[in-house]
Amino acid sequence: MKPAWDTLKLLAEPTRLRILAMLLSEELSVAELQEALGMSQSRISSQLALLRQADLVIDRREGKKSFYSIQPDLEATNNTLIKAAIGAVADSPELREDGGNLKRVIHRRREVAEAYFNLIAGRLGKNYCPGRSWEVIGHMLLHFVPKIVVADLGAGEGMVSQLIARQAEKVYCIDRSPKMVEVGKELADDNQLENLNYLLGDIEEVPLEDETAHISLLSQALHHANRPEKAIAEAFRITKRGGRIIILDLKEHTFEKARELYADTWLGFAENKIHSWLNNAGFENVSVSTIAKEIEEPHFETILATGIKR
Repeated sequence: MKPAWDTLKLLAEPTRLRILAMLLSEELSVAELQEALGMSQSRISSQLALLRQADLVIDRREGKKSFYSIQPDLEATNNTLIKAAIGAVADSPELREDGGNLKRVIHRRREVAEAYFNLIAGRLGKNYCPGRSWEVIGHMLLHFVPKIVVADLGAGEGMVSQLIARQAEKVYCIDRSPKMVEVGKELADDNQLENLNYLLGDIEEVPLEDETAHISLLSQALHHANRPEKAIAEAFRITKRGGRIIILDLKEHTFEKARELYADTWLGFAENKIHSWLNNAGFENVSVSTIAKEIEEPHFETILATGIKR
C-alpha cells in the first residue's frame, strides 16, 4: 500500500483532481476528457498515466479507444482523500464549469445513438442487425411464461414485445428514441395490442416503479448503454421478487466498424463481465452462455444471460 503522502501529492495538482472528479461520475475516454476539460490530449494522457500508476484509476480498451474510470477496489484511505479533496473545491468555478461540460459530453454521446435509431425506425426488423435472428429469439422465448408483466428495455420498435404481448398480461417497451416509440405505438395500435405500452426513457433510468415486471428483458440493448452495469442494476430494481432478467447481447468482438454502422457504444461483452454485473446487481442463479455464432463475417456471437431476483 502506498503512503497517503503519495496520494496527497497527486491530488495537489489541479488537473489531476479535475480528472478524478469527472471519473467519479462517469467512465470517459481520453477524447471526452479532452473535450470536457478543454486541454490537449498529451496533457491529459500524461496525468492519467500518473493516476494509473498510483492505482487510482483503471483503463480498458474498447477497439481503438481507451476508457478510464476510478479504481473500483480503491483503498479506503485513498477513497476518503479523493472525496475530501474534491469536496473542498466543489464550488470552485473550474469544477462547476467541468460539471456542465461533462453533461454536454454525455448528452452528445446519447445524441449519436438516438440519431442512428431515429434514422432506422420503421426498418429495424427488416434489415440486418448484429446478433438478432429467429434462432436467437427462439432461445429467449423459451424462458417466458404466459400472463406475466414484461419490461423490454431498449426495445426499439418492440419486435420481440409484439410477439410476447400476445400472451403476456402486460408489456412495457422502453426506448430513448422518440421516433422508435412513435413507430412502436403505431404498430401496437395496428395489431390491436392494448396491453403493449411504449414509454420514452433510458435503460439506465427506467421510467417504471420498483418491482413492476416479472421479466426484465435486455435484447441487443446493453451494448448501446453508457454504463451497462447501471442498466442491469435498474433491471434488478424494476423486477419483482421471484422474477428474472434475460439478456441477449453480442459476445466481445473486434469489429470496430460496429460503432459507426450500428451506433454501438461497446464492442460486445465477455461472458465473465456479464456474469459479474448480474451478481453485483443482486441477481442469483446467474447463467451466462454463448448460444449462437453467425456464419458470415465478422461472425458475431450471441450471449444469453439470465438471473433470478430472490
